[in-house]
Amino acid sequence: MGVLKTFPEMPPLLPGLGFLLLLGWQGSAGAAAAAGTYLCSSSTVNESALCASVDSASQEKFLEAARGQSSPCSLSFGQYACVQRTWLQDLQDDFLISLYSCLASKPATALDPDYSVLFFSKYDAEKLLASLTTFSQRFSHVPLSLEWNLIFINGLWEKMLQVPDTESPPVLSQWVHGGLQPFLVDPKVFGCLHGKNVSCESFQQLVAALDGLYPELPEEEQRNLYSGIKYYLTQNESNQKCYSEAIPGLNSTAWFKNYLGSFMEGATVEDLQLFGDEPTLQKFARDPVNMEMISNLTLLRETALYYTFLLTSAPGFPLSSLPAGFVCSLSPSAVTNLSRDDALSLARRIGESCPWIPERRGIPGGRAPSSLPARELQVTSSLLRKLEDFSPETLRALGQAAVGLSVSSIQNSIREEDLEAALPALGAVRGWSAEQSSAIVDKLLRSGYQLRDGQSLARLGSLVGGLNSSTVWSLSPEVLLEAIEVPEFAQQMETLPPALKRTFVEKLSSSIAHPADLVKLIPDSLASSIPKSLLVFGEEKPSVQDLNSKTWTPEQAAMFFSDVVKAEPDFSRLSQSVLQGFTCAAAKDVEAGRFQELAKVMRSKNVKLGEDQLSCLLRMVTLHGIPEDLDSYPKDLLLFLSPSDYAATGSCSQYFSNIGEANLAVLPRDSPLRKQLLLEALACLKIPGTQITEGNAEILGHLLCDLGGEYIRSSGGILLKDLSQCESFLPDQEEAIRDVISSGNTTFGPPAAWSAFTLRELSGLIPVFDHNILQEIPKNSLSLWLKEFAQDSPLSREELATVVGELLPTRHRRADGCKKEITEEVLSTALMPTYYSPQQLRACLGNISLESNLYLESHLSQVLNYPFSVEQLQVFKNYLDERYPDGYPESLLSQLGPLIPSSAPEEISRWKMNSADVLAAFLKNELPDPLASAAIKRYVKLANALNATALDAIGTTYVCLLNATELKAIEPSSLRLVSLNPSACSQQTKDLLYEKAKQAFSAQHVFPAYYELILPYLEGAPGKDLKALSHENVNMNISTFVSLRRDALMSLTPSEVQGLLGMNLQDLAKWQYRSPVREWIQVQKQSQLDQLHIGLTGGTQEGYINLVTPKFPASSSAPLGAMATALHLLPALLLTFLMVSILS
Repeated sequence: MGVLKTFPEMPPLLPGLGFLLLLGWQGSAGAAAAAGTYLCSSSTVNESALCASVDSASQEKFLEAARGQSSPCSLSFGQYACVQRTWLQDLQDDFLISLYSCLASKPATALDPDYSVLFFSKYDAEKLLASLTTFSQRFSHVPLSLEWNLIFINGLWEKMLQVPDTESPPVLSQWVHGGLQPFLVDPKVFGCLHGKNVSCESFQQLVAALDGLYPELPEEEQRNLYSGIKYYLTQNESNQKCYSEAIPGLNSTAWFKNYLGSFMEGATVEDLQLFGDEPTLQKFARDPVNMEMISNLTLLRETALYYTFLLTSAPGFPLSSLPAGFVCSLSPSAVTNLSRDDALSLARRIGESCPWIPERRGIPGGRAPSSLPARELQVTSSLLRKLEDFSPETLRALGQAAVGLSVSSIQNSIREEDLEAALPALGAVRGWSAEQSSAIVDKLLRSGYQLRDGQSLARLGSLVGGLNSSTVWSLSPEVLLEAIEVPEFAQQMETLPPALKRTFVEKLSSSIAHPADLVKLIPDSLASSIPKSLLVFGEEKPSVQDLNSKTWTPEQAAMFFSDVVKAEPDFSRLSQSVLQGFTCAAAKDVEAGRFQELAKVMRSKNVKLGEDQLSCLLRMVTLHGIPEDLDSYPKDLLLFLSPSDYAATGSCSQYFSNIGEANLAVLPRDSPLRKQLLLEALACLKIPGTQITEGNAEILGHLLCDLGGEYIRSSGGILLKDLSQCESFLPDQEEAIRDVISSGNTTFGPPAAWSAFTLRELSGLIPVFDHNILQEIPKNSLSLWLKEFAQDSPLSREELATVVGELLPTRHRRADGCKKEITEEVLSTALMPTYYSPQQLRACLGNISLESNLYLESHLSQVLNYPFSVEQLQVFKNYLDERYPDGYPESLLSQLGPLIPSSAPEEISRWKMNSADVLAAFLKNELPDPLASAAIKRYVKLANALNATALDAIGTTYVCLLNATELKAIEPSSLRLVSLNPSACSQQTKDLLYEKAKQAFSAQHVFPAYYELILPYLEGAPGKDLKALSHENVNMNISTFVSLRRDALMSLTPSEVQGLLGMNLQDLAKWQYRSPVREWIQVQKQSQLDQLHIGLTGGTQEGYINLVTPKFPASSSAPLGAMATALHLLPALLLTFLMVSILS
């Protein structure tokens, strides 16, 4: 490293000092001044003048204090500073700890900064480092006094200016990690540099030295140091950004390398915009030195997007010179003028360079797992449209970029023999859409490609999703078994639609005799599709290793959890997936003393449990009192405890910090327990009014989402970013958020000043914005956000459509022809809705070319998932109605998506709903009941059976729409393979499905597995079945108990209820004054209730008769009503009998 430049009137600067003073900088110059920058100075200290007014200490007295023989507080800081230099060499390494403790208890004086400079100047450098290391070990996690931090830093700075070799990374690392860490906790300490007049040239050298240390720094220190660098470069007083074309030494465009270095990994887009205007940033971005450095960094994604925009926004930039990391951040507009060869080359680079991503919830038209990100996919599609022929060589050369092929290209531009020749390469491509894979597979099968054996099936690879259920059913089980033994093929099955996965599982299970063998043979990608009934193992059980190696749903894992805990003595060897199957019904198989061990393992493996599971686990964990090490247990358990329960573990703020990180969604939003948690949190944090500080917000975590509107208003913009992560808001919260944003008094500024990147940060709040706010946001910011970031946001298609509406003209003139032709390029961009008013869209669809129409219909689901308004969608609907007056073909039904709500039931009754696959694809669109009912009736009317695939598609969401005739037509063998929950249905539906389920699971009467199977249907169970169930120790939840059929519940005796509830019996007392438990108590003998020992009252006393007229409907209400009437008349009959006896 070269010689560092010097500060004016200062000794040569060494980079260790820069590190010390930069690390942790945050805030503004004003904050630094407020923190006491007067305590920092670069002036020379005159020892004679400074010590003239200090009472000198004798060497004897000094040594007594230095050696611990007397209190170090017996001398003042000035006396220590003014002793002879040689005396300081007798100080012990722990002396600074004692000295600091003495000084921090007193207010600082104006002379203390100079005392600090003098004191540390007399220290030997090696001894000082050893003392600081000891000090750091003592105070590494203890906040220090801000003013004394400033004072110490002032002296250490001056001392370190004179330390040799501080610029070398090993020595610098020693100082940072060994001695200075406690001083760096409060970022305001580093306002000191403001008073030391550090020049840009010297600062550049500091950054260069620190850049060499960057890889060794912990991530937190990297972030803190970047904050310090940013502070220096943007401080207001100097208006100094260290760049000027007119000043030699400050005119280098390698600015990012010179002043940020590797720390640019922490820079946001807003930070870059603080460093210069856009033309200046474009110069920086295109500097070769900067480009070389950044190609080796991992920038924040939004920063990478912005940097690539800066590179490519000016004409003439050669994309071939773009570093590999930036091809993944290109925009479609940047590739419009490429030649065919350049387009192919760039497409290949994108396929090779860009990472694949898993499917993310909330993205409209969610992509298959391992697809290219939406941005790269859109760019690749634009590039491939420039290719006219696709030879096998070209298809193989595309690699992952082949996922950008349009369906129309597959159908019309690629020959069958070329597809088959390129099949191994195409089968390795990840992220095919359903339409793409279906087009390729259909073309292959029509050309004679045969699935004769497992190898020919496995050759399809990722294209297996293009098969339909009927084709899979036509294959022999041996073909499937051979294919799933190919690891690459088994992995590709992860992306299959649920209905097709179920078909594969059913076909495989039909040839495998024992469920344990099915678990062993089936690939993990299909494991979660195994019906629960096929996971009842009986005597022949799979190994724990086989179960651990698969990914299960909680409902599946509940089927065998009991078997596993009995077979596995070491809970830590169980997978997260298996552990989430914990149920109260299986609790009997866990020894009481081992519940705490089980819960701690669940914490270590981050197992997510539901409300009933957590309640049961907590009950077992606290059998012998509240543990004193609650931090070792799942955080979600704390939701059911209180700060006083946590007192033995830690403070209430620690408790609520954990609550803030817990899964608050376990509790319903309107849960009294959840409301109480928020009230207790506010009390714990001693928040006097309704203003939340940043520190409080950090502790509250997810509880912030429950704060009322008054807290949001009082806290201003502090909460906006955190609130952006909340899933939903109440009306008063929404109004408060709008008020805060409209005020403009936030760090984001008024909406009129927002950029696309501001919208990205606040995307979770966009659904809350009203028309006034959206209208104020610059149109170009909205457009850029839609183009660059909308597909990565959590917003639904409907919510995005609201934003699109703001970009359309508010007044529409009568459309006089189509202004922008609908081409394949237009149809492939998510911004298409912004190009057309409804009138324009109607005119352009009327003039669409045959080629574009084919593209539209083959990509209909993709196009309709763009954020079109309701009026625009109606235009599409009318267009399709005109094309298909006799009803839509089956190929379109699975693609209609957003168009379905505007359809009428009578229209659906004409559609060709010929397979369970189509029904499943249709019903996944969250339809209103009338439309779903029409679809199901149409499916049944076309003589299709309500088989397992159809029932799984109907699911719990629509099962209540089935009438008695349809329910009776369900075969128990089909019901056995699905999981339905008819709790929201009529009693007749519950009764019919219970009887069907009882038949379906009759061969699997093994507990607790049978209980998990029959549980969703128990609301239709008669009393005699519940009585039998009471002998099986099932630990029924109280929520299940109170939902049982009323006549069945009323027929149960107290001992039978105890048998059903088991460890949950205590919950019965909480319900004793609520229906139906209240009515049940009233018809029980009090003596029998007393035997439950849970404090139930209100039963029938001995010698008395309780007269209760049931006030509920039940299938057996007539007999009960007659009994009640007879009981009502019984006292009168007895009185008459007694009177007659006496008179006679």
